[in-house]
Amino acid sequence: MSRPKLLDLFSCAGGAAMGYYRAGFEVVGVDINGQDRYPFEHHVADAIEFARAHGHEFDAIHASPPCQKFTAYRRRGGGVGDNYLNLIPQTREVLQELGRPYVIENVEMARSELIEPVCYCGSSFALDVRRHRLFESNIPLVPPPCDHAWQTPRFPPATNRTNLRRTVEVGVWRIPLETQQKAMGIDWMQLRELSEAIPPAYTEHIGLQIAQHIREAVAA
Repeated sequence: MSRPKLLDLFSCAGGAAMGYYRAGFEVVGVDINGQDRYPFEHHVADAIEFARAHGHEFDAIHASPPCQKFTAYRRRGGGVGDNYLNLIPQTREVLQELGRPYVIENVEMARSELIEPVCYCGSSFALDVRRHRLFESNIPLVPPPCDHAWQTPRFPPATNRTNLRRTVEVGVWRIPLETQQKAMGIDWMQLRELSEAIPPAYTEHIGLQIAQHIREAVAA
């Protein structure tokens, strides 16, 4: 039996894509920038326009619109982040028009832009990160609960602190890349790519739910 096809919009280097692949999907990625280490078929294009043109060719769609407008750097004030685009509404409009099962992923500070999102956490998958991420979908998603208790202080502190961290800090030069890769469950990315990624464990869990939804829809 052939794999169902999933379109991975705003793909970056393929953290989400790998999870969907492990859940049984054939994955095709799209990003405005080239992604040399993306592990599957990849197209350099405007993600929203590509979805308009080709979204009907896929069984499901994942989108990770740029999160810079909503990241923690916004807390610095002084207009930091104001020039970044919020592409979540435009992305949702296209995905709703296509009528396929879809997922929109973003950071916690984008909660007000998402419709009834659920939260995924690395602690639920025995990863040495928390990396909370929100997922909106037009099908029911049930994430495993956070399990922070086992994450005890044992990792080097942030540069401005002395207490040990409970998780691995991702995206910094002072921590070995291999340590960060292991914490994320990703072994093919470099530091910059890793800092923008989500653990594949999240989308593997989500992908299994989407695949079940597709099977039930076909059988109905």
